Amino acid sequence: MVVGLLISGSLVLLVPQAWGQEEGTRKTKVKVPPSYPELARKMKIAGVVKVQAVVAPNGTVKDMKLIGGHPVLASAVMDAVRKWRYEARPQETTEILEFRFDPNE
Repeated sequence: MVVGLLISGSLVLLVPQAWGQEEGTRKTKVKVPPSYPELARKMKIAGVVKVQAVVAPNGTVKDMKLIGGHPVLASAVMDAVRKWRYEARPQETTEILEFRFDPNE
């Protein structure tokens, strides 16, 4: 069962998700957290997924490359990061993103 709370005008779902860490200089405007895949949760798959994202000057994610991680978890990360938006800059940048999945959290 998914439980939602209304905090500061936004809906927060209490379901397992990944914790992300960014290495880069470009500020994010919109972050969509990856959902913990149901299959991975049932199989108690834990781990780290690392991706390299190329961000266009307008702040959209132009391209991504999987650096490492379990394929089931990586798919969820890449789906979420495609929806991220960064601040605009004159040139494209490369951002390294790392997400930790733990079925016990």
